[in-house]
Amino acid sequence: MVKRILDLNSSDIYKMSKNEIIQSIRAAEGRTIVSEVVGVYPPLYGDVSNVELVCAFGADIVLLNFYDVNNPQVLGLPIEKGEKVVSEIKRLTGRFVGINLEPVDLDAELIEKRVELPKGRLATPENVKKAIEHGIDMIVLTGNPKTGVTNKKIIDSIKEIRDKVGNDIIIISGKMHGAGSTHESGGGIIDEKTVVEFIEAGSDIILLPAPGTVPGMTVQYAKMLIDVIHKYGALAMTTIGTSQEGADENTIKTIALNSKMAGADMHHIGDAGFTGVAIPENIMTYSIAIRGKRHTYRRMARSVNR
Repeated sequence: MVKRILDLNSSDIYKMSKNEIIQSIRAAEGRTIVSEVVGVYPPLYGDVSNVELVCAFGADIVLLNFYDVNNPQVLGLPIEKGEKVVSEIKRLTGRFVGINLEPVDLDAELIEKRVELPKGRLATPENVKKAIEHGIDMIVLTGNPKTGVTNKKIIDSIKEIRDKVGNDIIIISGKMHGAGSTHESGGGIIDEKTVVEFIEAGSDIILLPAPGTVPGMTVQYAKMLIDVIHKYGALAMTTIGTSQEGADENTIKTIALNSKMAGADMHHIGDAGFTGVAIPENIMTYSIAIRGKRHTYRRMARSVNR
């Protein structure tokens, strides 16, 4: 039997398959916290990395933004650069690790001037293969601001990765905000048709903006989309990609409970509370709102030596 992610020890994460990780998240019934970190930014508190910080405040999964598979780097770790960065994160935190890769659409009509990305951050099969070699557990096909990532390109990338890499890596797909696209913003970022296309292309988990983060994303609309996601057998992750990870605690609690009412299996909190990391207290606040102090404190206190 697979343990709930709520109950996993550090020693458990090294021997779990893709399907076991997904089942572990599903078994937790909407009580999984994913915290995003920009590893190339300096740590908030000097000699402790931001990945250690978010885990200390209750994160179950670390999601690395700006991770370049050709130049891996997470500042503040004993090993800050190179292919051993991910294994060092796992050794120190006992958590699953994911990375963002970006399916940039060069034909997209943009609101602002495009931000050019290094090749190691693009959503290509070659980069996914390198990520797997580094020890990454899941990839998130999404877009940072001004990159021009579109849903069409996400679908193409899912298909190409599944075709050339296989089914051993967890794929999470969707947009947390418009990512600069003129025609995909607010409530129009995702719809039922796109959800189905993501899943049929091979995505295991679909992400969508949490209710109250982008204009028009209501609890009712999010619930409708999540019902479709679950109908097709996938998991749903609501996201805060709008800097509200730096909001007051009441806002965090509202987003958390609204996301849970909508049916989220996973709850993502972004990296812009401070530079490169959420406000740590907001991670704990979010966690307490969706799973109480019991499971929050258990996660915070559990030794990596178990």
